[in-house]
Amino acid sequence: MDTVFGFLYEFLGQFFGAIWSIIVAFGKGVVAAFNFGEYGKIIDNYTTELGGLAWVVAIIAILALAAVLALIVFLVVMSLKKYVRFRKKVKDTNDLVNEVNALNKEVMRLNLEKDKILSMKISQIGLNPNEISELTGDEMEALNKEKEDTGDIRFYKLDEIDKIWADYVPPVYDNEITLPEFCDRFRLFACSKLGLYYDIKIIRLFIAAFASTRLVILQGISGTGKTSLPYAFGKFVNNDAVIASVQPSWRDRSELFGYFNEFTKRYNETELLRAMYEASYNENIYAVILDEMNIARVEYYFAEMLSILEMPSRSEWVVDIVPNVWESDPKHIHNGQLTVPPNMWYIGTANNDDSTFAITDKVYDRAMPINIDTKGVPFEAPQTDSIYINYKHFENLLNDAKANNQVSQELMKKLNLLDDYVIAHFRIAFGNRIVKQLRDYVPAYVGCGGTEIDGLDYVLARKVFRKFESLNLSYIRDEIDGLVAYLDELFGKENMQECKSYVLMLKKLV
Repeated sequence: MDTVFGFLYEFLGQFFGAIWSIIVAFGKGVVAAFNFGEYGKIIDNYTTELGGLAWVVAIIAILALAAVLALIVFLVVMSLKKYVRFRKKVKDTNDLVNEVNALNKEVMRLNLEKDKILSMKISQIGLNPNEISELTGDEMEALNKEKEDTGDIRFYKLDEIDKIWADYVPPVYDNEITLPEFCDRFRLFACSKLGLYYDIKIIRLFIAAFASTRLVILQGISGTGKTSLPYAFGKFVNNDAVIASVQPSWRDRSELFGYFNEFTKRYNETELLRAMYEASYNENIYAVILDEMNIARVEYYFAEMLSILEMPSRSEWVVDIVPNVWESDPKHIHNGQLTVPPNMWYIGTANNDDSTFAITDKVYDRAMPINIDTKGVPFEAPQTDSIYINYKHFENLLNDAKANNQVSQELMKKLNLLDDYVIAHFRIAFGNRIVKQLRDYVPAYVGCGGTEIDGLDYVLARKVFRKFESLNLSYIRDEIDGLVAYLDELFGKENMQECKSYVLMLKKLV
């Protein structure tokens, strides 16, 4: 046994002896490093031998060593402070967790006591279950009762539409009207029935926009009838426009389509969602007015719709409404998705002032902007009634206009020359999307009774030259006169008045 103890003593002593030697050596090293008395003796021994330059070197060495020692002390102190702070934070966190756990236990205990007291009162005074919510003031009980009364329905407005429109009989549509007649009658109706006066050119620009995009932007100074125009359009086609007043707080798609409330188990349905769902039941024309659309950032709350409406196939025009399926969901919501109705157009009104946001190119490129800068001039009009028109017939009128009034090859050649000129002098090019919209818009404008050159003029002014505003106007000022001269050369001095007046207005802003 003595042999075993001897072995363990020598074997383990070798390791622990080495560790102890390290600790002792580290301690001696620390003591020696901060042995200021020994430093003083060394300096004293060499005082008589050091000369002038040698003293300078010695002083530098002394200061450097003092700085190193001070740095070591500083690092040790900071490390200790961080450790103490960390331990305090861990302690505080543990105390907070313990306090929360204690409170949770107390809440559970109080709930049990409340249930016991409630059971005693019910047994004593004979309350029925429907009176429990009145006794406790518990709102959840009231909600549960309401849920029992209405069933598992989360889309109340849409469910009501399913009931109202179940036996819908469509009206007799006027599918004989032509596009020029549609524009003329709309103008006369607005005047005779609503007291709204619009120039026939504005009407044609507005109706032609329906052929090129699903988003129309009416912009200009306040009080010129931007909101009244789509409002009158809804009255004219016997289907009132849906007005969605944009709020400054709008930031995402929930402002348009609503959201599911996990607490109430209801879906908060917006007026736009209700109109979209209703539109799936009929073939009327629907106009949605996004009033003051740029009082919030359009590219935030309307981003998803911009992407969906760009899809080439209407079967891809689908909006995700809810992530799951209930048996009681409305009939036209399939797998939690609603198809964007093809008979709906979105018309935004925009003011450009200090209270609004600038509309980005992402939005402008996908929309058709129309400027309304002047008040309508009153005129006499015969009493003109509204009409019922099927959206398919309305689209057919626009499509026929696009097929029968295609932009001429001569005009396209001039457009390409103008494109080259603008690239060379202003570093701005026409995108493919703008060219496609131009090929759709200009023929539709001609079909409404306008001229090809006026339609091209308007598209270029509002879709291409509008981009000049993002340039440094002081640098392009001298190029504007050359652009006006080139427009005169290509299209004639009597044409392209919208483009020329717009760029000359930019020149005055410098």
